[in-house]
Amino acid sequence: MGVDWHLGEGSGVEAKRGTRLGRHAVGIRPWTFLTLTLGLSWLTGFSAAALSASIPGWAVTALRYLSGVAPLVVAAGLLHLWSDRTTRRDFWRRVVDFGRIGAGWYAVILLYAPVKTGLAAVADLLLGGSGIAPEMWADLVDQPLLVVPTLLFWVVFGPLPEEPGWRGYALDGLQACRSALSASLIVGVAWSLWHVPLFFIAGTWQAEVVGLGTQRFWLYMLAMVIESILYTWIFNNTDRSTLAAILLHFSVNACGELFALSHRGEVISFALTAVAALIVVAGWGPRTLTGTGKRGR
Repeated sequence: MGVDWHLGEGSGVEAKRGTRLGRHAVGIRPWTFLTLTLGLSWLTGFSAAALSASIPGWAVTALRYLSGVAPLVVAAGLLHLWSDRTTRRDFWRRVVDFGRIGAGWYAVILLYAPVKTGLAAVADLLLGGSGIAPEMWADLVDQPLLVVPTLLFWVVFGPLPEEPGWRGYALDGLQACRSALSASLIVGVAWSLWHVPLFFIAGTWQAEVVGLGTQRFWLYMLAMVIESILYTWIFNNTDRSTLAAILLHFSVNACGELFALSHRGEVISFALTAVAALIVVAGWGPRTLTGTGKRGR
């Protein structure tokens, strides 16, 4: 995939990006991370698919969860092996530091997915479609005691083990030598490919609802690549907050779990994602997506 970039004190990255990466990036190896994460996730994920008929259900579930936590496990391992204490401290602080995120950015993070889903539903209705249907929303309304454990489940098995790796480690390192746009697309492609084993595991939403090779499959895969630009935009404008990425990921997942769009609504939602990404790149510039240093590849 390329070479690793070994970043040290006074690397000049901070001045180029307008962030604090330069003094908190010793030993960051994004290409090693991407290679190991995809390798470990595919090994365990495809093993779960291939062995599902011959091993106990709990073992299949364990393999699936190992695949799911690979981004966090690999990032933590690489930090331990090659980064100094300052870099490690910065990495973990960005996962829990609410103070990095301004009030306006909290609004963007929490409203992006609901607003996009609502607009897609309204557009679908205006075109004669069904708009939106409740998925788990109805179940949670009927059984309110399930709300807290369900929300915790959506955090723990999704954004929490993923975002420290994708955004907190890989994106952070890639931006040291590439524009924010380029880094976003690289992470987005890897993030998309990371989901492929799920399409081969019986019982998953990807296998049972989306389906491998369908139009819905391509929308699903490409949407992650495009949406990765929005993750970087928010990440860079919240002082490299991994927590911001976790919250955005949670909001997007929760909207998808709570409400279901029609097929046309999903196409409209995809188009809205693409428009939002284009606006961000044009308005904030491809180099940093922060409005500074707009020129760049």
